[in-house]
Amino acid sequence: MSEMANTDPEGVDAVRMTWNVWPRTKVEASKCVIPLAACIAPIRSHPDIPTLPYAPLRCKTCTAPLNAFARVDFTAKIWICPFCYQRNHFPPHYAMISETNLPCELYPQYTTVQYVLHPNPDPNNASVAPQLPPVFVFVLDTCMIEEELGFVKSALKQAIGLLPEHALVGFVSFGTQAQVHELGFSDMSKVYVFRGNKEISKEQVLEQLGLRAAGRRPTAGYPKGLQNGYIDPGVNRFLLPASDCEYTLNSLLDELQTDQWPVQVGQRASRCTGVALSVASGLLGACLPGTGARIIALVGGPCTEGPGTIVSKDLSEPVRSHKDLDKDAASYFKKAVKFYDTLAKQLVSQGHVLDLFASALDQVGVAEMKVAVERTGGLVVLAESFGHSVFKDSFKRVFEEGEQSLDLCFNGMLEINCSKDIKIQGVIGPCTSLEKKGPNVADTVIGEGNTTAWKMCGLDKSTCLTVLFDLSSTERSNVPGAANPQLYLQFLTSYQDPEGKTMLRVTTVTRRWVDSAVSAEELVQGFDQETAAVVMARIASLKMETEEGFDATRWLDRNLIRLCSKFGDYRKDDPSSFTLNPCFSLFPQFMFNLRRSQFVQVFNNSPDETAYFRMLLNKENITNAAVMIQPSLISYSFNSLPQPALLDVASISADRILLLDSYFSIVIFHGMTIAQWRNMGYQNQPEHQAFAQLLQAPQVDAQMIIRERFPVPRLVVCDQHGSQARFLLAKLNPSATYNNASDIAAGSDVIFTDDVNLQVFFEHLQRLAVQS
Repeated sequence: MSEMANTDPEGVDAVRMTWNVWPRTKVEASKCVIPLAACIAPIRSHPDIPTLPYAPLRCKTCTAPLNAFARVDFTAKIWICPFCYQRNHFPPHYAMISETNLPCELYPQYTTVQYVLHPNPDPNNASVAPQLPPVFVFVLDTCMIEEELGFVKSALKQAIGLLPEHALVGFVSFGTQAQVHELGFSDMSKVYVFRGNKEISKEQVLEQLGLRAAGRRPTAGYPKGLQNGYIDPGVNRFLLPASDCEYTLNSLLDELQTDQWPVQVGQRASRCTGVALSVASGLLGACLPGTGARIIALVGGPCTEGPGTIVSKDLSEPVRSHKDLDKDAASYFKKAVKFYDTLAKQLVSQGHVLDLFASALDQVGVAEMKVAVERTGGLVVLAESFGHSVFKDSFKRVFEEGEQSLDLCFNGMLEINCSKDIKIQGVIGPCTSLEKKGPNVADTVIGEGNTTAWKMCGLDKSTCLTVLFDLSSTERSNVPGAANPQLYLQFLTSYQDPEGKTMLRVTTVTRRWVDSAVSAEELVQGFDQETAAVVMARIASLKMETEEGFDATRWLDRNLIRLCSKFGDYRKDDPSSFTLNPCFSLFPQFMFNLRRSQFVQVFNNSPDETAYFRMLLNKENITNAAVMIQPSLISYSFNSLPQPALLDVASISADRILLLDSYFSIVIFHGMTIAQWRNMGYQNQPEHQAFAQLLQAPQVDAQMIIRERFPVPRLVVCDQHGSQARFLLAKLNPSATYNNASDIAAGSDVIFTDDVNLQVFFEHLQRLAVQS
């Protein structure tokens, strides 16, 4: 398919769909097996997107902005909305338009445009639009060993130096108790202490800090007390511009010690993560509504005190495992999730983000905090230590500007308009449903549903959301618009960019309806297998979390068999006659790798790791998510250029170097002979320059991948038969195992497993797909 060859499959619109041609009826759609879904990266940057300095023109009935698919009558100065067929008059300032003089949003190539929206300015001084500075509140765990605290302090100092000068900074540290540091009082360090063992409401936090909650006073028009972006000028005791408090914060960090509370032998440190996050969230509640703010939590161990506790202080009790969760034996889990769910609601109502940087050898509670991080669109990084490059480089990337910048934006909102017969079931990804009902809302809910609008407190240029659609159950509706062979979808994303400007991006896409009973061929040509695999992975992950006793492997297998039965070419009951159209041929392999991936096989991972993997699977774009499911493998050898290799144990050879990219880790694997030559130092001899270049090539490519990616992946450099080789072997198709080791090539490898290999999987699939 031409789309697969395209280097940028998402195009200007940053929209990819499982099906690019849609069946007409609900019944036909259900026969397609793979749901109708669109994955959109709402603010991905692209050089061809025009930015317009005015507000969009909207339809008076359904409020959809004017777009390239609207029918325009130039003589009568009327445009017809493609969503509701309403006839709208152009306002006077569009009086000049004609076929040869079009506004930007009507050009056919500009299906995505961006508008700069101006907030209501001060009535007394129209030139001053209130641009609210972003707020960063760092919440630091002090229950760790000196060395770890040292690593985290130096990362924090570097981050504070990189913040924009006008950004406001707050600081909360916690151990047995939570301490809010009054940065505005620089003569000596002044701290407000909150008890770690009892829940505290936003009102109590503000009262104890001597602040008023935002929005308490009725303000007409422009708030009088607006100073520096606060409702209560008292907040500037705790939140100061980075340029003013950098010195105070650095000296505060220098003096900061590990938590001094005594820890008895055989006990865990008492750590009140939940209270600390409640306090930070309450403090931000005193900011002006609409302020973009992030709580950046740096956590070095499990919460053992107060709300959000995940394990008791007794070290003989291990942190909950997947088995405990399945058996309902994790006594703290539900209560902690409920606490973070409430915290998520509070943060979403304030429009603020929770970012989580967790670094510890044991679990810290990512599985419980997932709801608060995901619903607010926060970042999450899981590492083994604060000294590890996974944490250090990722943390630095958050604050960097220029090419490396993540372009962190605030206060996003996504709205979707769609043609009459299309219903929205919900969204999977980092957002929260705003419960905005309408005729386009489906009865069944998947993910964040029951709405046509979603809040994204935090979003960045790589954020991607999956929207699942359904068709209305009425057979062919007999309205005049039913004859229209095109369907339309429109995505409106409003957000605050890093400079504080309010932007609105409007993407309008069209696809064709097809009567799949008549012409299945068109449907097949419009199938996007990569997107379909990712959407199936996201739905399976969601079901594993929300449905009790859900068997993901069986569900994936059943859907794959149904898909092959519907779209394969075969004679009934004759497996050897089975062939698949090239548009589907990669899909079974994706499913094979998905069944073996960490998203479905949770056996070897902790609940924290699983939650971390799933959050990234749901947030990244299709290309990245496909690499998580099915890693890419590149082979380097003397006699050929670097080339893609099969994800199979047969690709291992003594005289090759392999580079595996499985998204979370990158593995450089040296074959036996290569490793021996390297250990003998051949690469340092002038006559073996080609060998030195061969060793260098995968390192250069790995660094390029690492530079582009957030969170920064873990780099593993290993040799054949070495202990770290497991990082590669675990991902390869076991075509050679200890059972059939006799017929393998010299210098290759075997995998000690009883797992099915791809060929056997395929044979079974053929047999089951052709059954009558």
